[in-house]
Amino acid sequence: MNATEQLLPIPLAAPDLGEEERLAVLRVLDSGMLAQGPEVAAFEHEFSETVNGLHCVAVSSGTSALHIGLLASGIGLGDEVIVPSFTFAATANAVVLAGATPVFVDIDPSSYCVAPDAVRAAIGPRTAAIMPVHLYGHPADMAEVCAIADQFSLAVFEDAAQAHLSEFQGRPVGTFGRFAAFSFYPTKNMTTGEGGMLVTPDEVVARKMKLLRNQGMETRYRNEIVGFNARMTDLAAAIGRVQLKKLGGWTEARRRNAGLFDSSLKSVGTPRVMEGSTHVYHQYTVRVDNRQHLVDLLESSSIGYGIYYENPVHRLPSFDTADDLPETMRAAAEVLSLPVHPGLSDEHIERIIEVVES
Repeated sequence: MNATEQLLPIPLAAPDLGEEERLAVLRVLDSGMLAQGPEVAAFEHEFSETVNGLHCVAVSSGTSALHIGLLASGIGLGDEVIVPSFTFAATANAVVLAGATPVFVDIDPSSYCVAPDAVRAAIGPRTAAIMPVHLYGHPADMAEVCAIADQFSLAVFEDAAQAHLSEFQGRPVGTFGRFAAFSFYPTKNMTTGEGGMLVTPDEVVARKMKLLRNQGMETRYRNEIVGFNARMTDLAAAIGRVQLKKLGGWTEARRRNAGLFDSSLKSVGTPRVMEGSTHVYHQYTVRVDNRQHLVDLLESSSIGYGIYYENPVHRLPSFDTADDLPETMRAAAEVLSLPVHPGLSDEHIERIIEVVES
């Protein structure tokens, strides 16, 4: 192991923005077309190729994507949407911002995604939809979720913010529901600096999404509905187009790094990949009994880590429900995410393994 490299910090995430992205931004600056324009349209078309050709609508963030997707799908006052509590707050926030009520359910301890039995038990007279989260890059059990939705005539919405190129039974995530929302935040598997993408098979819903992101208008100054300013800039889209071309290689690097951890880490619980699932390792999340001890070791060795999510959404002050979600609470007390990004060298991986196993 290189002594100099050993002393350098290993970040949890490392957005890869290089010369190609810089040139793409300069191209847009030279064009003078900075707001939603031809780069956004091209990015939507190219991203569509990763989700079986479905309609794609680029917006300003992953949270905007969730919010607009819910509104475009008709979710509103009086509706309940079933969501996991073990996720980032944006999932439930978007439900509330749409005027509906999130109903929190427990997770499968293996995948960290919604437990189908918990979903079924939470269905009530006001339930309108199920919104699974493909957490850490692992797909939810969409066969069970969709079967439950069909049985009870519910909509399915996918929070795919962390799951670019993830698949379930050979089918890309984002292609199962009425809509899906992806995020391009800087730490995601690809980035636009900030941004999101809506995916839907429904042309009518796609048009409503486009209206909502742009002050309710498709033609300038002909506002059809009340909408938002949630447009993606051409600067962001230009970066996204470059990043999308690299995403496949980066995903393979993440999966390779995860495989090295899987084969070497024995003192922690490593991620389990459910049969028929393709994990893209937005996070490499382990379980550990004495998490603080591992935190201390990582910090003293300048190795980045993350705890996603130490505070489940249903226990946050903004929601603060009394829901009994034992697997969620157990995961919140035990999980820790290690660096798995494509920027890791073999020496980095050896160092992480050495510290964790110590």
